[in-house]
Amino acid sequence: QVQLVESGGGLVQPGGSLRLSCAASGSIFGINAMSWYRQVPGKQRELVASITSGGKTNYAYSVKGRFTISRDNAKNTVYLQMNSLKPEDTAVYYCNLDYTVRLRDNTVYQLERWGQGTQVTVSS
Repeated sequence: QVQLVESGGGLVQPGGSLRLSCAASGSIFGINAMSWYRQVPGKQRELVASITSGGKTNYAYSVKGRFTISRDNAKNTVYLQMNSLKPEDTAVYYCNLDYTVRLRDNTVYQLERWGQGTQVTVSS
């Protein structure tokens, strides 16, 4: 069983910063990518940033230059440093894990796991 534990959300004033963390644990053979998504009520979940096992990053246009995604491969943990936060960044942020598991017959399966979500509120 694979688990994702998120932390770091909260209330911050416009222009402030927050750092989200997501730690993966369990029966993981390999990690292809770790990502952060966000969702506000009534809207679809959207990709915020992603990072591959090789360190390649991808950002939503709305957060480029303000957010930085990074990962600690040894700890299977991904971080999202959010600076210059705006009210429109308010959302529930979800961690996403794209990983593989290896069965006893050496078959490798690609799977996906979501975190429970952490609320980020940007307001004065």
